[in-house]
Amino acid sequence: MSIETGSAAVHYVAEADAVAFATALFRSAGMPSEDAAIAGGALIRADLRGVNTHGLLRLPIYLERLQRGMVEARPTLEVERIAPSAGSLDGRNGLGFVVGTRAMQGAIDIARETGIGVVSARRSNHFGMASQYVLQALEAGLMAMVFTNSSRAMPPWGGRDPLLGTGPLAIGAPGRNGSTMLLDMSPSVAARGKIRRAARLGAQIPLGYALDADGRETTDPNEALKGVVLPLGGPKGSGLAIMMDIFGGVISGAAFAGGVRDQYSNFSEPQDVGHFFLAMRPDLFIAEEDYYRRMDELAEAVHANRLAHGFSRILLPGEREDVMEAELRSTGIPYDAAELEPLQASAVAAGIAPLTTSAKPLGRASAD
Repeated sequence: MSIETGSAAVHYVAEADAVAFATALFRSAGMPSEDAAIAGGALIRADLRGVNTHGLLRLPIYLERLQRGMVEARPTLEVERIAPSAGSLDGRNGLGFVVGTRAMQGAIDIARETGIGVVSARRSNHFGMASQYVLQALEAGLMAMVFTNSSRAMPPWGGRDPLLGTGPLAIGAPGRNGSTMLLDMSPSVAARGKIRRAARLGAQIPLGYALDADGRETTDPNEALKGVVLPLGGPKGSGLAIMMDIFGGVISGAAFAGGVRDQYSNFSEPQDVGHFFLAMRPDLFIAEEDYYRRMDELAEAVHANRLAHGFSRILLPGEREDVMEAELRSTGIPYDAAELEPLQASAVAAGIAPLTTSAKPLGRASAD
């Protein structure tokens, strides 16, 4: 289900311009150039893959927390090796994008040495799109799993008070010939980012996304933000959220059981988010060529399945996002004009050039 904004005012932005703009704003908030580029690139990668709830439009809240000193702009991050195949990372209250990238790189380095690498991170902050870190591993030729916990937003199945986060899980396996697969999902029916975006745009949300403060279903995103989001598949989504809290929070030493602070409402304490990163060589159990051949066979079998009524194509996990990323790299990334206004205001305040936009798609689509 999608949220319809009804807005016809869409502006297109080239990927390179969007990355440079976000990077410059992060630098203006005190981040070193390398870390600012990591964070800026992660936001734009989310937009390219259609995860706009975790993209450029979230930049103002990260800037505000950096400027208020609620996030450490220049943390010293080092993965501590605690076992042959495991490491631990104290995020030192750094921006989640930077903590996550360093932690996954640590897992990748260990996996190249031992076959499998696991890194647990604590004292972090919201790290954006979970598949960002799976992509990091996939591009290194490795399989990956990424878990995180998050601030309370969802009740356990059978409850009505917010306790569990909606931190996503992401899992990926590299392939050849289009058989790479990447699953990134929230344990809730809809991520809170979708509800916040609907509130910004004055749009409604579908029934089934959330309950209001009185425990009633609502289509009003502002009322939904006062209540709770609903678990995907009832007890299944609730169970996944609990496991994210264990792997993200319990074992890392980060906050858990509703203890992660909300980055939007709590400006007096660090978030203390916990993450879990696993990277693994795909040829750990079978020969490399056998692995890729079997991945191709799996992809072919999925695509060849007979179509159900109303479907024109069967997609692999992550395939839709891969297609969208390729398309938007050419046409430019579409943003609602109203949502760009706070970003342009942030640029003026920081003394940097505003974001360059176009009323028409860029590249080859502009001639359509």
